[in-house]
Amino acid sequence: MDPTLQMVLGLLAIALVLGGLAGAVLPLLPGLPMLFGGLLLGAWVDGFVHVGKWTLGILGVMLAVGMALDFIAGSLGAKRVGASPKAVLGATLGSVVGIFFGLPGLILGPFIGAVIGELGARRGLDQAAASGVATWVGLLLGTIAKLAIGLAMIGVFAFAWLV
Repeated sequence: MDPTLQMVLGLLAIALVLGGLAGAVLPLLPGLPMLFGGLLLGAWVDGFVHVGKWTLGILGVMLAVGMALDFIAGSLGAKRVGASPKAVLGATLGSVVGIFFGLPGLILGPFIGAVIGELGARRGLDQAAASGVATWVGLLLGTIAKLAIGLAMIGVFAFAWLV
């Protein structure tokens, strides 16, 4: 491979990994899939010399676990207090809308969305608030888990590269 192309693709791989880490926190970016794509590209650019199929298989399993956690985290928090599916949908939409309002939007968006969703399901304000908090906590724990899995994926890749 041409050294210039190898360098450009290596930089692209790094950008994908960094974007993937950001996406573990920001709902609009496909965090872990983007991170995995960057790691896969990095392994390919190296000709799979340092990182082989077994490591990539482990990273793929970690990706699947992270995506599953992301999918169910908000629902698990909501189910603990008997929230409606509208509360979970509201929290998800609130997460997306919250991006446009900076850090306060990222923090408050899921809660407000869950409360609005619960009120739309014709629940009382107490139930809506409880659902909002539980859904928000579930989404927060899911985000922390995604970030931890993303960092662990980078660690597995780095270990394989160095060993």
